[in-house]
Amino acid sequence: MQTRKKYIFLTFLASWLLLFFFGGDQLRRFAPFSGRKAEARRNWPRWTDRSLLKSFADPEELQRDEDPSLLSPRERRAAWLSAYRSSSCRMETCFDFSRCERHGFKVFTYPQERGQPVSETYGKILSSIERSRYHTLNPEEACLFILSIDTLDRDHLSGRYVHNVDEKIRGFPLWNGGRNHLIFNLYSGTWPSYTGDLGFDIGQAILAKASFSTDSFRPGFDVSIPLFSKDHPQRGGDKGWLLQDSVPPKKKYLLVFKGKRYLTGIGSGTRNALHHIHNGKDIISLTTCKHGKDWEKHKDTRCDKDNVDYERFDYQELLHNSTFCIVPRGRRLGSFRFLEALQAACIPVLLSDGWELPFAEAIDWGRAAVVGSERLLLQIPSAVRCIHPERVLAFQQQTQFLWDAYFSSVDKIVHTTLEHGYSPSKKFTAFIRVASQAGSLSQPILRLIQAVSGSQYCAQIVVLWSCEKAPPPSGKWPQSTVPLTIIQGRRKLSERFFPFEAIQTDAVLSLDEDTSLSTSEVDFAFSVWRSFPERIVGFPTQSHFWDPEQGRWGYTSKRTNELSIVLTAAAFYHRYYHNLFTEYLPAGLRELVDGLAACEDILMNVLVAAVTKLPPIKVSQRKQHKETAAQQAECGDGAAGTPPAAPPSPSAPHGAKVKGTAGSRRFSQRQDCLNQLADWFGYMPLVSSQLRLDPVLFKDQVSVLRKKYPSLEKA
Repeated sequence: MQTRKKYIFLTFLASWLLLFFFGGDQLRRFAPFSGRKAEARRNWPRWTDRSLLKSFADPEELQRDEDPSLLSPRERRAAWLSAYRSSSCRMETCFDFSRCERHGFKVFTYPQERGQPVSETYGKILSSIERSRYHTLNPEEACLFILSIDTLDRDHLSGRYVHNVDEKIRGFPLWNGGRNHLIFNLYSGTWPSYTGDLGFDIGQAILAKASFSTDSFRPGFDVSIPLFSKDHPQRGGDKGWLLQDSVPPKKKYLLVFKGKRYLTGIGSGTRNALHHIHNGKDIISLTTCKHGKDWEKHKDTRCDKDNVDYERFDYQELLHNSTFCIVPRGRRLGSFRFLEALQAACIPVLLSDGWELPFAEAIDWGRAAVVGSERLLLQIPSAVRCIHPERVLAFQQQTQFLWDAYFSSVDKIVHTTLEHGYSPSKKFTAFIRVASQAGSLSQPILRLIQAVSGSQYCAQIVVLWSCEKAPPPSGKWPQSTVPLTIIQGRRKLSERFFPFEAIQTDAVLSLDEDTSLSTSEVDFAFSVWRSFPERIVGFPTQSHFWDPEQGRWGYTSKRTNELSIVLTAAAFYHRYYHNLFTEYLPAGLRELVDGLAACEDILMNVLVAAVTKLPPIKVSQRKQHKETAAQQAECGDGAAGTPPAAPPSPSAPHGAKVKGTAGSRRFSQRQDCLNQLADWFGYMPLVSSQLRLDPVLFKDQVSVLRKKYPSLEKA
């Protein structure tokens, strides 16, 4: 035993001596090696060495090492943290939803303080809020609060900069660390770095900011808004430049830019390089050095020629006659030309790395703009040349839709911002039209209210009572987990698409009183609509076709693989189309709808197709869900909207089933409506499709436990 211990001890001692003599030498040489390696790294040339880059770029185009605008990552992070100390805020953690439960989504604006100046732009924002349906004068009812202090311009070199904001807001009894507050900002930071620093602690407030960086943007909480000028219209706004019912011809220019060239500082890199893509033919890229007080001090060899070329072209003429418009970053990430390009139907080509695009959580900008990279500027011309003409037209149509829906006025920008806080896209309003002759609550209505209110996405139910008899008292209506509002209608069919203030969500589920739907059907259809908010998404479908024998458009309810109309008896769509239906369409078309008892849903489908150039979407339904249009009798005898009997259509569509005189008259009216609409538009806007969307594992032979909507498959 003693011998074994002796051998073990000698073996351990020998191993330790070997490690010391051989490994120690390596350790001794490690420190000098590291020093030499570090020294070698320090001797590598700087990336801005002109001797190395002389043949690739002009010296004036190189960013200088001493440029104070070049912040290190640590400095940028510190600036971000100072501006957004509550960087982990989400609606679930920094917003008190209990304030919204009793009175709904109400907004309170702080009273204006004496001697506190407010810019023209901020005055427009406050006016938009105070004229909206969300505004309340009682802070106890408010769900959201807006400061009276002008926070739009937080550049401390600006004459509109408000000092001591931190001190002022801490004195407000409603501030509560910024909780349930919304702060608007268009300009942040100052020369030379233009960071996102606002100069005060926003606490737990929601920030609606232009030129938002993706690094500082808090998803699901903050709102990125566009940069707009003080001349942006308060209400209405000018329409887009793409003419209605016209296919734009090939324009004179493919790609254009006309704007300032920054000689130094942040944003100068991209704008200094724009001249490389100018060819003087179909690509026009013009910059000028003439801006700022001391531009001549930094003037380079290109400035004189650039200034002369700059004056040869008119900016508005370039917008009108170009297919694509370059939208590079300015000193900050956003610029005014973004909205200018949208209105002109000039497809924006964005060169602003790290910009959180306006309302990007609700808008798919990939369908309306080309998002490029500042580092790949020289590849932009070849990239836009490869875009197919049909896709170019789709881009242009989408720019007009977005401009009209969200950006054409301060009111629209502000209302879209407010609705982000209320998350209207995550909820829908069930809009039920009641027009039964009995004027009472039937079993189908009660079942429909029960099914719809059971949806986790239902925010409210609005009933349009289009009967001569008064609606039942509130005690007769079924109990619901969501607010139920009754609107007394004027018994006009076009009224179902009126933009009622009672509708507080983007999504509208249009229903007839005899529609039969389950909660699962409603939930699935809404989940589909959220992916396609610009389209009509629903259940019963119809289609149109050209009848060469009669030389007119035909209409069929036959179940085929094609569809072009989703009946609004059970359909989701964006409430924006209520505004278009009422304000955009001429009164004559609404009178046509009121005169034909089965035309209003066709006109809505035609309107949406004319705006989007896209077909509606059909979704799954139970077997017992019949695809029949609502054929209920109108309220009372000779109600408005019920025309006299008409003879059957001389040309019934293939396979259409028409039952009785009422069915024949209704079918004939639909065909007449379809052809009159085609005559008015000058073409047939409806687009056919063979698409139907089903849930994952729909009808698959797997366990129902794996299916999200198993009740959709019940017979």
